Amino acid sequence: MTDAGLPPGWEVRHSNSKNLPYYFNQSQQMSRWEPPPGTDTEKLKTYMAENHSAPEIRPEAGGPNGNAANNGKIRASHLLVKHRDSRRPSSWRESEIKRTKEEAMSIILGHEARIRNGQSSLGQLAVSESDCSSARKMGDLGFFGRGDMQKEFEEAAFQLKPGEVSHVVETASGLHLIERLE
Repeated sequence: MTDAGLPPGWEVRHSNSKNLPYYFNQSQQMSRWEPPPGTDTEKLKTYMAENHSAPEIRPEAGGPNGNAANNGKIRASHLLVKHRDSRRPSSWRESEIKRTKEEAMSIILGHEARIRNGQSSLGQLAVSESDCSSARKMGDLGFFGRGDMQKEFEEAAFQLKPGEVSHVVETASGLHLIERLE
């Protein structure tokens, strides 16, 4: 098994209720969504991409509502780049995010360029580069309706047609690229 880069005593487990990976320390009986302090984030990134990623986004996987068209919901994926002024400046990739908003903007604009020139898809990049735990599902957020997401995110997502990718959208969580799936 590949080294996950976690401090001694920590392991990656999978939450059945949220269908996402989390971090657990058996001896301390402690669990958390973000990597524990002392994690080698480069090793963790590789480990998570190899062991905890959805192989693809499957439209037939649907959401809790099956086909969302019947109740005004859409399905989207996103790639999130957080910065130190984000609402929660930590992620599965880094226990403490220290980059500035300007540095985050530079990073996400690079991701956007790779998506727009066809080098990568948003889902492929999200697996290793998104600061959201949805990275494990290629950024897929499932179905959501109006009022379920932050206002700026929702407005941008609902303006997209299926298959379209937004430009950078700023919310309290950080900087997003959004792809409408359905």
